[in-house]
Amino acid sequence: MDPLASVRREDDPVTDVFLTGTVFLDIVFTGLDHAPVRGTETWARGMGSSPGGAANMATALRRLGLRTSLAAAFGDDVYGDYCWESLADCEGIDLGPSHRAPGWHSPVTVSMAYEGERTMVSHGHEAPTPCVSVAERPRSLACVASLDPGRRLDDWVRRAHGEGSKIFADVGWDGSGVWDPDTLADLTHCHAFLPNATEAQHYTRTDSPEAAVRALAELVPVAVVTKGAAGAVAVDGLTGESADVPALGVDALDPTGAGDVFMAGFITGTLAGWPLADRLSFANLTAALSVQHFGGSLSAPGWAEVAAWWQYAIKCGGQSDEVMRRYRFLADLLPAGTADWPLRRATPTIGFRAT
Repeated sequence: MDPLASVRREDDPVTDVFLTGTVFLDIVFTGLDHAPVRGTETWARGMGSSPGGAANMATALRRLGLRTSLAAAFGDDVYGDYCWESLADCEGIDLGPSHRAPGWHSPVTVSMAYEGERTMVSHGHEAPTPCVSVAERPRSLACVASLDPGRRLDDWVRRAHGEGSKIFADVGWDGSGVWDPDTLADLTHCHAFLPNATEAQHYTRTDSPEAAVRALAELVPVAVVTKGAAGAVAVDGLTGESADVPALGVDALDPTGAGDVFMAGFITGTLAGWPLADRLSFANLTAALSVQHFGGSLSAPGWAEVAAWWQYAIKCGGQSDEVMRRYRFLADLLPAGTADWPLRRATPTIGFRAT
């Protein structure tokens, strides 16, 4: 399914969304009853391996039907082989701007999910060559960027903005605790900014997500603040819309990558020209579907899963009248008889050999 079919123009770029970043090999442990205790061994009931880092967003975008291009360095080890093949061959992500780095090992993250949250331990080294150059970047309808404390946006982001790409940004965690508002200076180059509530309140010096999103709306055309289990609130200064949409209640198995899936859902709705409340609702739904599987990138839902959720809600109930009204836009959006296909999910380890 192409969510942009009704709005595409002949002169649009071939690529819908371009992004760059570090690709990790993620190893996720689930089924932990509590945090590991120092000096003890803890056994997890579940385990999954999948591409992570920038792969989370790239996979989520591609599974929602957006033509996605990723610029990243990949190690020339077995982990690098696995991540490259997973993204390029299995997911259909354009890795033309990416490269293999000889002698550089793949970054690795171990994530432990428990009590509805996760704790991560990562290891890696900076790639020996930059992930992207201005010359290699394809033209795109949108780009994903990150505002990092103490750094300005890369030149390619500024160039893309100047060419008309919509820049969707999040922000890096400030481990120093300073939360310098100057970190947000580059929002002048962005179309939308999607921090979580903690980040938004720290940077705006406000005491609630609602106050934070109003402050951010003074800095960027579209401001979105995610509130975890409470949903998300947003202001679109271009259309004059505002919306506060609660999250869907689900049994979460692993929240790894849920923020990336939320952002991918919001980008999809934005490029398709949906109303703000529908964009938030769809982003909440895709994130809710993702946390019911483990493994960041390979937990991302596709349109078949969105359609299955909607059809189940219609036929079997279980959702409130308010939720059904909130998601009735899906009835016109989803084609009749949406085909189901098996999405790849995280497996315990990689490199299984056929017997």
